[in-house]
Amino acid sequence: LYFSAQEGILIFYHIKELQYEMKICADISQPICSLIFSPDYTSLLLVTDQGTVYSYKPAHSGEAVKLLDTSSSCFLAADFLTPGNNYCVSVTISGEVQVWSLEDGTFLSKLNLDTEVHV
Repeated sequence: LYFSAQEGILIFYHIKELQYEMKICADISQPICSLIFSPDYTSLLLVTDQGTVYSYKPAHSGEAVKLLDTSSSCFLAADFLTPGNNYCVSVTISGEVQVWSLEDGTFLSKLNLDTEVHV
């Protein structure tokens, strides 16, 4: 079970029967608004409400790596663009959908929906 605390800490709980073990995986020092696993469960996106997206690879147990920073106060959400784990799609409250490369955080494309978006 992966869990994020308001302080920006990613925590893993390994639960077996009535026992559990807690491990702090990453500290990104920004409140995490969502955690999204890739379709093959090899990567975890950590999304902040400030528009920063980090990648964490559970099998490697390393630090979270900053992939992109939209620096947008109207950033709403992000997710993997499937199939594969190479691209991310984000959306702003104003309705701008953006596509990013997860390899280096390069902005690739955008589409304006011309409508306000809500979750």
